[in-house]
Amino acid sequence: MLISYLFSFLFALLIHELGHLVTARVCRVPAPEFGLGWGRKLMGFRFRNVEYKLHALPIGAYVRLDIAELQRRALSQQVLVLLAGVIVNLIAAALAAGTPFGNVNLLLAATNILPLYQQDGWKCGMVMLRALLRRKSAIVEWTFTIAGSSLSLSLIAFQAVRHL
Repeated sequence: MLISYLFSFLFALLIHELGHLVTARVCRVPAPEFGLGWGRKLMGFRFRNVEYKLHALPIGAYVRLDIAELQRRALSQQVLVLLAGVIVNLIAAALAAGTPFGNVNLLLAATNILPLYQQDGWKCGMVMLRALLRRKSAIVEWTFTIAGSSLSLSLIAFQAVRHL
């Protein structure tokens, strides 16, 4: 059962990041790097202007976007690119409901939509705040980051304690 959840988690991470990558491509936002894992690079290859990397620690994944180019897009495209991974995970969760793969996708989507620092929900919040204010504001961004992260961590802790 543990192996099933582990492979489900790795595959859910993969499709999450592929969601970002494919959507970035459709919106013509360069994404020069796609990585699975963190730490030392074990191997990699280049295909269609993207460097694909496999790292030593099988925890997490990422797509490095050209942020300057992303910011030149309409707000709707920015949000779509940033939320594409969550959308893919929700679709996968619906299609595989009741299975370990469905459960992991639902959990990944739920945690990524939170305004927790560097998660997709936080990134969307930042682009929406900047669009609303029509400029960057350090005090607003720090307030959003601290409040969003604090509330997210409180929610996670509350749910963990509630289920003990």
